[in-house]
Amino acid sequence: MSSPTNNDQVFVLKSVILGVTDTGKTCLLRRFIYKTFGKNEAQTIGAAFVSKKIQALGKNVTLNIWDTAGSERYQSMTKMYYRGARAAILCYDVTDKSSFEKIRYWIGELQENEQFCRIYICGTKKDLIDNDPKVRAVSNDEAEVMAQDLQTCHFVTSSLTGENVDAVFQRIGEDYVKNMHSYPENQPKTNDDGDESFQLKPSSHDKASSSCSFASCFKR
Repeated sequence: MSSPTNNDQVFVLKSVILGVTDTGKTCLLRRFIYKTFGKNEAQTIGAAFVSKKIQALGKNVTLNIWDTAGSERYQSMTKMYYRGARAAILCYDVTDKSSFEKIRYWIGELQENEQFCRIYICGTKKDLIDNDPKVRAVSNDEAEVMAQDLQTCHFVTSSLTGENVDAVFQRIGEDYVKNMHSYPENQPKTNDDGDESFQLKPSSHDKASSSCSFASCFKR
């Protein structure tokens, strides 16, 4: 996609949501798209696709989002859905430590297969720990350390109340607009179109926008 010449141009951004079964991925997406909460959502089979247009830094961005199945038997299929993605939301349930530990698997997968995919850490079911802090299984410090290592944002969300849900997707759109020229599809065409040796070399501006201070991005 070429650089925009006016504000009417629409940027299309492929995103993917990853995480184990029952983490609340589909509920997160439903809250963002439809502003509703489904208490007994059926498990996703393979993957589901939705699309939504947002405004990000004055630009029109269409988020094409793949909601993937969390069951291990679908993991071999999941690669086809995050291939070419420019953003990945890695979800964990704040009351389930194993769901947080599984995030490291997805980080490895993305770093190995999609070097241009930005990662966002998203804790779900905040309403549960608001009601009873004792059920929390993943501390803020653990999640912050992981996000800091990745130089990314960490959000804690509630699909029940909608808290911080829009903020996740808004940040994804804004990061893409800020750093769009870092992606191969937005590079100027050259005579050597067959050369695939392009490497992402962030400028000082890109470095500042790709990292994330917890004061601004960690939502309590």
